[in-house]
Amino acid sequence: MLKGRHLLDPMDFTTSEIDEILELGGEISKNPEKFSKACQGKILATLFYEPSTRTRFSFEAAMLRLGGQVIGFSEPNSSSVAKGESIADTIRTIACYADIAVMRHPKEGAPRVAAMYSSIPVINAGDGGHQHPTQTLTDLLTIKSLKGTLSNLTIGLCGDLKFGRTVHSLIKAMSRYENNKFILISPKELKVPDYIKREVLEKNNIEFLEVERMEDVIGKLDILYMTRVQRERFFNEEEYLRLKDSYILDKAKLKGAKEDMIILHPLPRVNEIAVEVDEDKRAKYFEQAKYGMFVRMALIMKLLGVEVC
Repeated sequence: MLKGRHLLDPMDFTTSEIDEILELGGEISKNPEKFSKACQGKILATLFYEPSTRTRFSFEAAMLRLGGQVIGFSEPNSSSVAKGESIADTIRTIACYADIAVMRHPKEGAPRVAAMYSSIPVINAGDGGHQHPTQTLTDLLTIKSLKGTLSNLTIGLCGDLKFGRTVHSLIKAMSRYENNKFILISPKELKVPDYIKREVLEKNNIEFLEVERMEDVIGKLDILYMTRVQRERFFNEEEYLRLKDSYILDKAKLKGAKEDMIILHPLPRVNEIAVEVDEDKRAKYFEQAKYGMFVRMALIMKLLGVEVC
């Protein structure tokens, strides 16, 4: 059903198509060996125009664990982009060598431009402050695997809700499942953009609450999704320094939380989760990173139309 498609925005796929990917991702997580030759003879191109550790490595690991191969660049100065080559020309060239491409770019909409000129599937691995759909798939697989459902949950999103593309994508995705509620925890300067509240939450009559103090609401949460305050999204260093330590999750704050709450974070962490929290059974952010590899394995298989009997 998904063969040959692009993934540019979390809303590109229907919930049933997403559930199909999550189901396969869950299968892979339980028995990765079964899928070790699924993409033999296939090549993934990684086009990373800005730095990334987890996303790039997890895509590369995903393809290698499927038995495929990887080509690409991890920063544009090591490619013909440094000579001024356009995205359209880059993707048309790459499509001569690879079967599928994944792109991260600092400019919003760049992967969409690539998809317009590409004869192979293009996956958006993050474009500016815009979308990060495979992080959303990672979050969904993690939640489904650990909570057993994607419905009837109270989700707390904490930190940089203004520039955080993972936050925007997760709100959109979880809004499509029944009876979810959102608690948005941030300083005034980093609140969720009005268009997300208007076009996603209010439009769909989804319950949400905006607060500034984590301690006031932590006891209500099934999921606490922490984010870092992103230095690279600020134009003003002074404002970044003022806001960067707005929220730090530590053991003391966790005393008021449910025993079965899970703590997620798209990573990298700076200091918004104290290292002492890593030992808490509710801390699931490193597990989340592993689910990211499994869901990307599932996505690659679906877009290439390969199956394992």
